[in-house]
Amino acid sequence: MDKTDIARLQQLDAEHHLHPFNDNAALAKKGTRILTKGEGAYVWDADGNKLLDAFAGLWCVNLGYGRSELGEAASKQMTQLAYYNSFFQCTVEPTIELSAKLAELTPADLNHAFFTNSGSEANDTILRLVRHFWAVQDKPQKNIFIGRHNGYHGTTMAGASLGGMAGMHKQGGLPIPDIHHIDPPFWFADGGDLSPEEYGLVAARRLEQKILELGPDRVAAFIGEPIMGAIGVYIPPMTYWPEIERICRRYDVLLVADEVICGFGRTGEWFGSQYFGITPDVMTLAKGITSGYIPLGAAMFNDRVAGVLKHQGGELAHGCTYSGHPVCTAVALENIRILQQEGIVDRARTEIAPYLAERWAELGEHRLVGEARIAGMVGALELVPHKGRRAFFEERGKVGVLCRDNALRNGLILRATYDSMLLSPPLIWTRAQVDELFEKAWKALDETAAAL
Repeated sequence: MDKTDIARLQQLDAEHHLHPFNDNAALAKKGTRILTKGEGAYVWDADGNKLLDAFAGLWCVNLGYGRSELGEAASKQMTQLAYYNSFFQCTVEPTIELSAKLAELTPADLNHAFFTNSGSEANDTILRLVRHFWAVQDKPQKNIFIGRHNGYHGTTMAGASLGGMAGMHKQGGLPIPDIHHIDPPFWFADGGDLSPEEYGLVAARRLEQKILELGPDRVAAFIGEPIMGAIGVYIPPMTYWPEIERICRRYDVLLVADEVICGFGRTGEWFGSQYFGITPDVMTLAKGITSGYIPLGAAMFNDRVAGVLKHQGGELAHGCTYSGHPVCTAVALENIRILQQEGIVDRARTEIAPYLAERWAELGEHRLVGEARIAGMVGALELVPHKGRRAFFEERGKVGVLCRDNALRNGLILRATYDSMLLSPPLIWTRAQVDELFEKAWKALDETAAAL
């Protein structure tokens, strides 16, 4: 693409396109980056730069770019039956098959799927249907959801309320009523002198304190990401989630695992819940369900919750035009088939993730890095002003953006949240691409340190 075409598209973008999570005025002056091609672990921009995508698009391109089978699955379904709805006592074959496949893949008795267009919509669905679950059992007062400060569950009114992002809550009158939050598990920031294992229990018991404060008869559910991604890849100690589950069971509070980021192999297990050894009652799915090739989300409910919804709840007055869209579910089925048939999740866990962890730990030795945290194929480098001290830069975020931009100039896509450099590569990475990550990230860290 020549510079004239790029300039024209950037101008049109500035005039007509509102970008999510951007200062749109500043972006219009700078000019957006236009991506034109993807293959395997790489994408190319309109200027011809080849970039190693260490973030899988937005946590989602688990199979990498350019898998023709997914396009073929979409084309075949579009030709046969491009659309039909799930209202009016109808459905379509791929939606039925995907429901059964998800019941097979997800832990324990999460056997019931409600399909949406995104993780945000799935979390909206969960909020409504969990409240309905308690209401039809004569417990309408049991309607409070507890989430975590700095948690992320989407940007819709319900999703953003369930999440605990202060910046999001400043826009649109959030959170909506009867949603409360507890502090997240982030040992590096507030673990003090506790070991990670001790701290995991302390952090988890914040939930019990909040339940008792609000009243167990009022609390419907606790929702959390197994690994908190958007805020900076907070990987909780292994003691955290089992204690959370114990507390939920004690007070009959439903446990909702938001697996939008962690699902479909990101941790080296099919789901983050399996990585941490817990069994949720409800699960949120999206992103990796189609490797990002087409929009799709799902809310999975266990037999207990779905049984009440089916047999006591009457008409389910909830849904969307594209619930169970046949093209989306066909692509999801093909995506899962490839993940299973090619053993991609197993290979990520046994071969690539251990080598990635080894090289990520080497990056943690850089003088600018205070902590290198990683679980499977997701991690973060915490950039700090003083090596060996658990402290942050005074103006948080400036150094992270600088390092992100340095990485990009060196042909590497990382995400920066505050001063955390986030990693979430396609699961199909090779050892050579892990080495390429190390070389380019180290150079970006060196350049950032020199600039400071």
